[in-house]
Amino acid sequence: MQMDRSVPITWLGQHDCHDARLSGGKAAALSRLAERYSVPPGFCLTSSALHGIAPPISIPGRLRAAVVDAYATLAREVSAVAVRSSAVDEDGALTSFAGVHETFLNVRGDGALLMAIERCLESFFSPRALAYRHERGAFDAVRMAVLVQQQIVSDVSIVAFSANPVTAARDEIVVTASWGLGESLVGGTVTPDTWWVRRDGRVEAERIGDKRRMTVTTLDGCREVDVPRMMRKLPSLSAEQVREVVQLAVQLEQHQGRPVDIECAYSGGRLYLLQCRPITTLRSARDRAGPAPPEQESSTSF
Repeated sequence: MQMDRSVPITWLGQHDCHDARLSGGKAAALSRLAERYSVPPGFCLTSSALHGIAPPISIPGRLRAAVVDAYATLAREVSAVAVRSSAVDEDGALTSFAGVHETFLNVRGDGALLMAIERCLESFFSPRALAYRHERGAFDAVRMAVLVQQQIVSDVSIVAFSANPVTAARDEIVVTASWGLGESLVGGTVTPDTWWVRRDGRVEAERIGDKRRMTVTTLDGCREVDVPRMMRKLPSLSAEQVREVVQLAVQLEQHQGRPVDIECAYSGGRLYLLQCRPITTLRSARDRAGPAPPEQESSTSF
């Protein structure tokens, strides 16, 4: 079936956004989940609209107008957006591209949004992204899409795996969490809290990290700051919240039909789903002797 090249914008939750060939892997996956889960609203610049764009990046006038119109609609509900890549070959069963392309947080206003989109598109052609594709045999022309989505001001950011990515244990969910936005967590600049949870709901082990750094929003973006001393060794999630995250990871694995890696966040007590992709490392994890969870420091039952 031919893609409709006249579609410059798709919206999360709408049928045309479900097509990864049009909206990219990340946006398509979130779009299909938006009806069931708390996925922040957003729109996607489609691969058909971006077809043929190459460095130096300049968004065509007709597409600029479509972006500004879509942003005006979204801005009626939200105060700031995040801009992320959603390549057609991204967040798939074999390649995740996690951290390869640029992400821009807390973007406000037409000019800042258009600039963030252009810089995100430029990252598709960075040496790092090109090397990643080359290593995985993805030699075809880059098919790009870009996701513009409500910025969730996270009280706590979470990365969870429905199978242990280190040991490849399929009966163990791993939850990591830390204060603030997720950049400090996924960027590795903070030692997060970690819970190892069996599928029967039993917390096998818990390790509370010394969470010294956190990412927060500012008037012109975001920045990393020191965590207040009184918060550093406090658990970032309650037992009830750990249970809710585990349930979400299990549900998403069942929905996707394979183990998943999810990013989510609590804001104002509500759990938001920000990303869901297959775990691409389980096979290699089975081939190496990974460390077991630490000795049990605390144990509860859901």
